[in-house]
Amino acid sequence: MQVVAKNINDYTRELKVDLTWEEVQPNFNKAAKAFSKKIKMPGFRPGRVPMERLLSQFQANIEAEFMDANFQKYYLAAVQEKKLMPVNKAEIKDVDFRMNQDFSFTATFEVEPEIVIPNMKKNSLQVNRTNYLHDDQDIEDAILQLRKAQASIVTIEDGAKEGDYLVCSLQKLDDSGVPIIGKKFENQYLRVGNGSFTDDQKDKLIGLKSGETARLRLPVNEDGGDADYDLVVDRVERENLPELNDDFIKTVNPDLNSVDSLRKDVEKKIIENFKERSQTAYERELSDKAIDFVNPAFAPSMVENYLENLVEDVKKQNNGEPLDEAKVKEQYKSVAERNVKWYSIRREIINSQEMKVEKEDVEEEISRLIQRTPKSEKEIKRFYKKPSNKKRIEDDLMEKKILNYLEQFTQVKEVDVETKKLRENANVN
Repeated sequence: MQVVAKNINDYTRELKVDLTWEEVQPNFNKAAKAFSKKIKMPGFRPGRVPMERLLSQFQANIEAEFMDANFQKYYLAAVQEKKLMPVNKAEIKDVDFRMNQDFSFTATFEVEPEIVIPNMKKNSLQVNRTNYLHDDQDIEDAILQLRKAQASIVTIEDGAKEGDYLVCSLQKLDDSGVPIIGKKFENQYLRVGNGSFTDDQKDKLIGLKSGETARLRLPVNEDGGDADYDLVVDRVERENLPELNDDFIKTVNPDLNSVDSLRKDVEKKIIENFKERSQTAYERELSDKAIDFVNPAFAPSMVENYLENLVEDVKKQNNGEPLDEAKVKEQYKSVAERNVKWYSIRREIINSQEMKVEKEDVEEEISRLIQRTPKSEKEIKRFYKKPSNKKRIEDDLMEKKILNYLEQFTQVKEVDVETKKLRENANVN
């Protein structure tokens, strides 16, 4: 077999494959014998038809049978000879085969492009690291969320206040104000205010009691469309927050014994959470800057494969609901391209630096996770006994190795951000 490889571009390869008749004849004869067993011919038992008689009548069929049974084998042999790894289905053309003649074809396919990381020097990558400066309001908000998690819901008879919930029915109206049949929605929960409605809509809800009505204009789709609804209040519900006392604190954490200890514990968790948030953002920016620096080529089929897998994941999450696959792909195309580029850079760094994640590294990481939550030791060990879950740790540790390698070429700018600004921005949005 003679195989001539041609590079079309960074990621496209073309193989011209030629086989002599002598090379393919044994497999052709096997195909002919297999074919003879499937036909019935007067005067002959299946599989006993003379070759000449068989070929005189069914040569084209046998040639097709031979191709079906052997083409993939010859294609894979050619790919292996040139040590290539296709990432998509090959386009086959110029197929030329007849009995007693040489066999040739051309295969075109995509491969993972080989990338070369440019010579990086100190400070080649400019990356920001955010230092979040928290305040007392962060602590108060966190404690409020703890209280809300244990709040009881009570039905009230006085008028609704901001933050209350209206349990109601909503009747959709047409443009002339006539109720639309089949568009009445029972047992709907609407929260009064707190950003859920515009001020004029909120004012219509404040003070409502059981049995009272209001007319609202509400959004009906994500594109900005809206419609009028008649609202009838069934009941008004309010959160009844537990008192911030010793009994409540014990339910949050039995190891705590005072409001002050709760505040310190909450503050510690806030600091840890913001550190994790900062580190995640830093690592993301570092990998993005590496992508920009290298700007690797990528095979379009790799992006398409990524998007196909993503679509399948979204389908599972949609529980069979209709899905605009083209819209999903378009929405995530830039993400897919970014991740494919990063995959290529990771692969090159791993290979060039001969990086490995040792078994001991994995065990140490599992031990570290147990130390953080010792009460969950059994569950953690059971979880990471599963190979696929252990593979996650290996991937995470390898990611850290890669990022640590890149840090030697990184200039880090520390940026202070007050959490007050984050809250203000959240309220605006």
